Order: sequence, then C-alpha cells, then structure tokens
Amino acid sequence: MTYVNPDPDPRVSTGLEPGGGVPPGETPPAESSMPEAGPQDLPINPAKGWAKGPMALILAVVLIFAAGLLGYALALIY
Repeated sequence: MTYVNPDPDPRVSTGLEPGGGVPPGETPPAESSMPEAGPQDLPINPAKGWAKGPMALILAVVLIFAAGLLGYALALIY
C-alpha cells in the first residue's frame, strides 16, 4: 500500500502567493455568512447549572462525612 498525502501540492494549488500566503478574497466565508451554522434555538431552554435535588444530596453527604470525622476526632481525644 502506498502513502498518498491528502494535502494539495502548494506548487500547483491556485490562489497561493509565493511562500504559501493567501491573497484577500481567496479565503472561505466566515461563519456569520452561513445562515444554518450553529445550534438550533429551542423554544424552552434547558436549565443550566446544578439542580436543587442533586446539590442538596451532595451537601448532605458532605455534612454527614464531616460530622463523622468530627465525632471520630472527639472520640480519640476523650
């Protein structure tokens, strides 16, 4: 199997200046000129950030863990 370079040969590519530069007007259009580019706008945007339920659950687990460590430390002292 022979290797084929997917890049065009700069010596025969149209629109290239000597040294490989591209003159103005030879570049592709910007994204703003493509009307269908980007994500669709939904009529109802989904919530961003943390919901109350998962955040409360994480906070409860952290508080129980901290209380356990505090209880363990107090048990070692007394």
